[in-house]
Amino acid sequence: MSTELRELYQQVILDHNKSPRNFKKLEDANLFAEGFNPLCGDHFDIYVKLEDNIIKDVSFMGQGCAISKSSASIMTSIVKGKTLEEAETLFQKFHELVTGQIKAADVEEMGKLAVFEGVQDFPARVKCASLAWHTLHSALKEENAKVTTE
Repeated sequence: MSTELRELYQQVILDHNKSPRNFKKLEDANLFAEGFNPLCGDHFDIYVKLEDNIIKDVSFMGQGCAISKSSASIMTSIVKGKTLEEAETLFQKFHELVTGQIKAADVEEMGKLAVFEGVQDFPARVKCASLAWHTLHSALKEENAKVTTE
């Protein structure tokens, strides 16, 4: 990845950390999950309004590092309006991206999620980036358990 692209990605992450999208408690949510990373203290609640197999609205509350907060912000923006199946596909692709399992040529197809490509170089940060995603996954599966990255 070029230095210029890495700097651009860093700016996107910092923007979503400073001004997170969908950062609120969704009062009419019908699905909920709580996620926690005990190593660094990241803690997020994910709220989902699901109707007819479509994520009509999604939001999050909580606190965490810039990577975890920006990941939650971008995630909520991307999955809104998606079906359960589409959200599951995004979850899998995101996991492959941050763990380095995705081919470099496929990163461009990731759209906004590509900003997290560099996370794979920092294994401890993979858990930060994926916490919100695992929490959303749990909410959509209605597992009713506290999600932890440990």
